[in-house]
Amino acid sequence: MEYYNKVIESVNIRFLRGFNYQVEKPVFIPDHKEFDNMLILLHHGTLKFGEEQEIVNEGEVLFLPGEKKTALTIGGGNKRAEVPMENFLENKRKYLQSISFKDIRNAEEDCISVVSFESKVFDVVNFFNSLDIPAFIIRFNDRIAILIEDIMKELEQSSVGKERILRSLTEALVIEVLRHILKNRLFVEELSTNVTYFKDPRLIELFKYIKTNLGGDLSNKVLAKVANVSEDYVGQYFKMLTGINPQDYIEYQRMEAAVDLLRTTKKSIRDIGKEVGYKDTAYFCRRFKMMYGVPAGKMRRRESLINV
Repeated sequence: MEYYNKVIESVNIRFLRGFNYQVEKPVFIPDHKEFDNMLILLHHGTLKFGEEQEIVNEGEVLFLPGEKKTALTIGGGNKRAEVPMENFLENKRKYLQSISFKDIRNAEEDCISVVSFESKVFDVVNFFNSLDIPAFIIRFNDRIAILIEDIMKELEQSSVGKERILRSLTEALVIEVLRHILKNRLFVEELSTNVTYFKDPRLIELFKYIKTNLGGDLSNKVLAKVANVSEDYVGQYFKMLTGINPQDYIEYQRMEAAVDLLRTTKKSIRDIGKEVGYKDTAYFCRRFKMMYGVPAGKMRRRESLINV
């Protein structure tokens, strides 16, 4: 247990956004995938996920790890629309209408609350993404449901200290999710296999170096010097502990940084590509679309729509 306490201490948790939705039109999204971790609390109505369309009961929470694709149904009825993720985001208001938390109790339509958050180990590695766990239902856990509701209530406040309260509530929420996983012995194999890198300080140094030098030379030769291992061995060493080769990991981090810049700045696609290590803008755009399925410019518009 002490080991998991150290893991939790190493995870930086950040609240990103929260919304309450009333379902205007039931929708089935066969390829739902969000960039960030997402928790969906079903207040009343219908929510299903996965190939088998497993049912989430009212009062339960669906956890969708960032970057994990799953089929998702929001809302009941026979007249649901089937739309790909890209179209869903572009026409979100057609299916989901924002509603205040206090109005949820009296609403007759299907209603959900959604919290998105970031969780990074040493502010570098996406924690839940690194565990490689699928979407799953959190059943019989009132504590998690209450924390989501508390976040929603706080979002509608304008009192002093709001940001700090949201941060504290989100940290407690993520810890409760991890406790739920451990208590119910969920994904035991994934946990035992994929958190081994927390034990190796050389690998942590590599993570930190990559994070702070995304625009520079991150060849195996450079990485070998950082980790103090041979150039021939550094790739094998990295993959042995993380399950991914270093250059694939570097590209993922570069693309993640690019998405963050698209979200938070008005920099051109060309400048963003250069900042994250791509001198050739055309190549950067090709790799970006290959990874996310949409062009970088469209991703920027998509992120704007998410925050509407």
